[in-house]
Amino acid sequence: MHSRFQVALDQMPAQLHSALAQLVADDHFPAMFSAAEAETLKRQSGLDDDALAFALLPVAAACARTAISRFNVGAVARGESGNIYLGANMEFPGTTMQQTLHAEQSAIAHAWMRGERRLAAITVNYTPCGHCRQFMNELNSGTDLHIHLPGRQPATLGDYLPDAFGPRDLNIATLLLDEQDHGYPLEGDALSRAAIAAANRSHAPYSQSPSGVALEMRDGTLFTGSYAENAAYNPSLPPLQAALNLMYLCGYQPQDLLRAILAELPDGTLTQWEATVALLRTLECRSLDRALLSRSANG
Repeated sequence: MHSRFQVALDQMPAQLHSALAQLVADDHFPAMFSAAEAETLKRQSGLDDDALAFALLPVAAACARTAISRFNVGAVARGESGNIYLGANMEFPGTTMQQTLHAEQSAIAHAWMRGERRLAAITVNYTPCGHCRQFMNELNSGTDLHIHLPGRQPATLGDYLPDAFGPRDLNIATLLLDEQDHGYPLEGDALSRAAIAAANRSHAPYSQSPSGVALEMRDGTLFTGSYAENAAYNPSLPPLQAALNLMYLCGYQPQDLLRAILAELPDGTLTQWEATVALLRTLECRSLDRALLSRSANG
């Protein structure tokens, strides 16, 4: 078991501790529970969906990377599939604060990268900031998304974000977590193809500049991240953060990162290149390539 979870597990009731210990035993536990695993946890602990999510918050918060704030935030996203996805705030010293990933973004991006199509609820150990409320408004669940906080009655995103402005106000038909395929052909080596596949899934209705990142670990594991734009622009999530989020949630460290590839348009309205280079430099990743998206001859 990864040592980061030990304190959280030691504070849990015996039944839940026993059930969870088996599931998080791998050093690279994927920071999620399948619907079947969630049902097992509920049965063995006697908890319902909401109570289980609250119980898992310390496990999620244990995944946080908080070298700047030393303030761990955990989030638990429950998909309509029944799968449970953990998330935590991720900070990157040596670069700007704008590179930070909030816990709610982490859990949502995690669910999205795993293929979840819609969220039923998100549980957080602290009140979502305005940035995260706006980010959540980009989801296909919209203001109906249920938000659970310790010591408060369940509420919807609409309750936390009244008079919301979002993609529907701009007539955006495909929302975050909806199925998306921009149709760029997969070319190059396995890492390049993974980056292009991530770009094909990206949510970029405002700039029309899809992008994706693929990371290769030294043990051969690949992580990908897709770009997620927001109607308010600033809460947009770069593809590198989405990929690093998965890497960290799964227990990998910067020294495990072998190389990275960014896939984006050669002449897009915006570029992720400089920001990607800047953040990877702080992680001492010295191998970054760029795969340029292009349509096939008959595409």
